[in-house]
Amino acid sequence: MNRKSESRRTAIIAERLRRQSFAKPLRKAAGLADLFARLQPVAPLAYSYPGTPPRLTHRTQFHDGEALDSLRGRREIVKGRFLKGRVAYVRTDELALYGSAFRRPLVELNDIQQRVLDVVQEVGPLNGNQIKEEVDQDGGEKLLKKQIMPALHRMQEAFLVFEDQTETDWDRGWSDFATEWSDVDLDAISWERAAGEVTVRFFQAMVFARFEQVRDWSGWSVSKTKKLLTHLEAGGRLIACEIEGLGSGWVLEEPEYDPTITPNTWMIHWADFLAYAYTSELKARYKDLEVLQYLLIDGEFKGAVLGHWRIGPHDVDDIVVELPKKERAERRAEILKAVRTVYSGEYHEVICYDGKDL
Repeated sequence: MNRKSESRRTAIIAERLRRQSFAKPLRKAAGLADLFARLQPVAPLAYSYPGTPPRLTHRTQFHDGEALDSLRGRREIVKGRFLKGRVAYVRTDELALYGSAFRRPLVELNDIQQRVLDVVQEVGPLNGNQIKEEVDQDGGEKLLKKQIMPALHRMQEAFLVFEDQTETDWDRGWSDFATEWSDVDLDAISWERAAGEVTVRFFQAMVFARFEQVRDWSGWSVSKTKKLLTHLEAGGRLIACEIEGLGSGWVLEEPEYDPTITPNTWMIHWADFLAYAYTSELKARYKDLEVLQYLLIDGEFKGAVLGHWRIGPHDVDDIVVELPKKERAERRAEILKAVRTVYSGEYHEVICYDGKDL
């Protein structure tokens, strides 16, 4: 790769780190709403328990979880299922936009879904146990909780029901979406328009992205994603380009950015905005390995934290680092520090680094 190509590639990565606030984390909560808007839908940490607030890990100098929990409590952000059914949060004033872009409609409800929806519409809001009690009185076959919850989740993807999550609580109420959000019209904007708008926002945060990354992040079908990107390119909203070292993809404008990157390592969970866009690539690179989290080194995914996840205490079996041998050794302390921000104390032990016992 020549110097000009390398500078172009590095400039994109550096600008991505800046736009997603890795390079300069927010110091004050005043800018959190704008950052959240750039990266929504925002998911909770991977493997976290139900009811956990969304997170923007590494992007603030304060506890982002507490700040986002406050926004959730005030209903400035709301929970739904986006990005192919993932639990995530969006700004309340943009629920219609993201709901239109990511909802997965149900052409016809099955028997269980219909019975559950009838109860929610007639009696709700109700928690899962209360829904079971009501459904079991409708004269039909009694249902198990494990039959009711998947029905609720699938209808949540279709934005037929709403899960009210304003605090960290497993026992939350379910209500009829149309009743709860009577001012939100998901049919007022077409899928093409809504999907186009959120895709442009995705590119604003990513700076450059390949087709696979748009597909991984959005969860849309291959055909819909291809059609959408073709439409955005034809309309001048995206520019097709080839970036040596990154591949063929699109940008919003020609990448003329500052290529300066301050060396750093961040440990990233798989549900993070950036990691989710690399889902296919990361799964292929670490196939057959038990990955707890990934390592973002100088803005690129160059490693993985391995181990068997458990609800209780669990260890890091090894840390895989995809750097030259000398650099792996030189940056050992930096990388271990990033991993031990989570995996330390009495509940976790880091056993190996680069295949060698610590």
